[in-house]
Amino acid sequence: MDFLASTHLHITTWVVALILFFVALAIAKPKVVHMILRLFYILIIITGVALFIKGMDFGEGMLYGLKFLAGILVIGMMEMTLVKKAKGKPFTTFLVLMFVFFFIALFLGFKLPMGENFLA
Repeated sequence: MDFLASTHLHITTWVVALILFFVALAIAKPKVVHMILRLFYILIIITGVALFIKGMDFGEGMLYGLKFLAGILVIGMMEMTLVKKAKGKPFTTFLVLMFVFFFIALFLGFKLPMGENFLA
């Protein structure tokens, strides 16, 4: 997989997943949207693993590992938020944690050598 294509594919999958997440959060019975979102979780993980393996060539292994962990935690918090909402239980904590982990992953993604150089 080409480096540029894999980065763009990864970014596209998480942007679509975020849109699906907020749609699922907004509607009353999000069963179908939630299932499609789970498919995107798998795509995010596959493209993220491909980028993680590529990132090992840059010598920043620990930071790429932390970004990978933050990304997995984002997915976990998204899933927990939707499950808690479906059960009618409070989900604000998971939503806040999702945003915290998302911004950590986003910051590391832009800071590391394979990311865009917005934070130079």
